[in-house]
Amino acid sequence: MSFRATSRYDLWLKTLAFLLLIGLSSPVVSAYAAEEPDLIFRRSTVFKLLSPNAKLATYGVDDPEVEGVACHFTVPQKGGYAGWLGLAEEVSDISLACRQIGPIRFKHKLEQADDMFRQRRSLFFKKMQIVRGCDAKRNVLVYMVYSDKLIEGSPKNSTSSVPVMPWGKADEGDVQKCGDFIQ
Repeated sequence: MSFRATSRYDLWLKTLAFLLLIGLSSPVVSAYAAEEPDLIFRRSTVFKLLSPNAKLATYGVDDPEVEGVACHFTVPQKGGYAGWLGLAEEVSDISLACRQIGPIRFKHKLEQADDMFRQRRSLFFKKMQIVRGCDAKRNVLVYMVYSDKLIEGSPKNSTSSVPVMPWGKADEGDVQKCGDFIQ
């Protein structure tokens, strides 16, 4: 094989590898776009001279099944070129706070411990989930965030609760019970 044929073959292999990488990552990109939370702000935590800094990012997301509840979560974002390209595996340190932001209305029956929000934390193996449950005895919605890893799991988690309460005088006699909406 001549030098020219070898370099064409190498170029062909590199192009094929690049297209394969794009093809594998495109479902990940579309999965993010379907459930993208609102970015509230980012703050740099680790300075990198020639690549993007590591950051903490705070996001807001409304509960899609329960009107009047919003959650905010803060996640670390890896810096460097691997973080910038989305190839770094993010750590599992995620904090969560959920609050009532209006009258609480359940759209339909819900399952206990149902996923409220999901987001990938690495290209293949790790995802973050916000799970919703109901403490029927206290009429409180309970939200838990955790990340799971395909191989070994991840014990880090955070919990937040939202009491189902009236929102203003007009809502006082019309407070729903979360236990009535759990299957």
